[in-house]
Amino acid sequence: MIDNILDFILLSLATFRLTRLLVFDKITRILRKPFIHEYDETLENGTIETFIEVKGIGIRRFIGELLSCYWCTGIWCATIIYAGYLTLPVYFFPIILILAIAGCASFLEAVLLKIIN
Repeated sequence: MIDNILDFILLSLATFRLTRLLVFDKITRILRKPFIHEYDETLENGTIETFIEVKGIGIRRFIGELLSCYWCTGIWCATIIYAGYLTLPVYFFPIILILAIAGCASFLEAVLLKIIN
């Protein structure tokens, strides 16, 4: 059980950041590579768009489908983070806190970019 609103906010921000880390960030591309093929295409208006193609069959395809879906990966990240919060808080709370701080920072950066542009 979540004891207070601050823990809920921290868990939410940590889940947001972990999900983005797994699905979108370049640093984890190596983890996604066995399951999905990512390629860039230049569109007619000159912008570059990244497309994803799921690889394989069976469990490999399942993981590829999971990693290509932000919403699906978010459910599993929330489950893992919440389970760790409940069962091993001494180990998981520092991880949750770091992810939450990073999630808040990335959210603020996105808002700031919208304001500037």
